[in-house]
Amino acid sequence: MKTYETIDLNDYVQTGEGGTALTYTHKTRPTMAKLFNPGNEAELAKKEFLTARAVFEMGIPTPEPLQLVTDGQRQGVEYELIRNKRSFTRIISQEPERLEEISLAFARMARELHDIKANTLRFTSIKETLRRFYQEKGDKVTEEYKERALNFIDKTPDADTCLHGDLHIGNVITDGQRNLWIDLGQFSYGEPEWDLGWMWTICNRMDGKRTDFILHVTPETLKAHWNIFLAAYLGTDDKAAIGDYTRRLMAYYAVRLPYMVDMQVQGRLPEEALQQLPKVIG
Repeated sequence: MKTYETIDLNDYVQTGEGGTALTYTHKTRPTMAKLFNPGNEAELAKKEFLTARAVFEMGIPTPEPLQLVTDGQRQGVEYELIRNKRSFTRIISQEPERLEEISLAFARMARELHDIKANTLRFTSIKETLRRFYQEKGDKVTEEYKERALNFIDKTPDADTCLHGDLHIGNVITDGQRNLWIDLGQFSYGEPEWDLGWMWTICNRMDGKRTDFILHVTPETLKAHWNIFLAAYLGTDDKAAIGDYTRRLMAYYAVRLPYMVDMQVQGRLPEEALQQLPKVIG
C-alpha cells in the first residue's frame, strides 16, 4: 500500500469545509488536498483513496485521485484540481431559478450510475458493510433495532448495482463542461434503494444549520429538489406510485442511518429515534 506523502500547508490555501474534512488548493500545482478532521479513523483516507481510484479507473466521471497525503496530524487524499468548479448545491444557492434544471441533471446522473454493474472484486457489498456494523457495533443501537436491521439486511435482494454511498446533490461538481461525482469513500454495490434511502434522509431530515453549513441551501430547497429528482428518477409523476416507492425507502433509511451517524460523527442516535425507528424497519 502506498504510504502518505507529507505536504506543507503553507503551499496550499483552504478552499472548502465539509462534515468530515477540509479541502486545500495548491498555490501553484493543479491539485486539491482533502484532509479528514481529527477523530476520524486513519483508515478512512486509505479507503477513500483506493475506492476513488477504482471508480476513476472504471471510467465513471470523477476527479482523479493522485496520492495519499498528510500534514503530520491529519490524513487525506490529493486529487486533480477541477478549475472553475461549483457544486450543484452551490449553483442552486446562487441561482435558485435553476433548481429544476440541476435536479433533473442530478436524476440523470443517478440513473446512469445505477445502470452500471460494479466489479464485485474491487468494491464492497453495502449489505456486508451494514451487517458488519451491526455485528461489531451493536451497542450503538438497541437490541430490537439490531435484530430488525440484521433481519432486513438478510432478506433484501443481492445486487451488483454501483452505489455512490453518500448520494446527494452536494456530491456533484461541474466546471460547465463536465459533471463529476466526488466524495466516493462509501462507493459500494447493492440495491439502488440503499442510495435513495440515504438521499431521502439528507433531503428531508437535516436541520437548517447543517444544510446551510454543508450544502449551502435551506431545508425547503432540499425538499423541493427531492420531489423533482424522485419523479424524474422513477420516470413518473403519478403521486400514488411515488408515495409507494417513498414508503419503501423508509426501511433502507432506518437501517443505514446508525451506520452513517457513527461513521461521520462517531455518535449514536438519540434515544427517541432508537425506540421509534425499528418500527419503520418492520
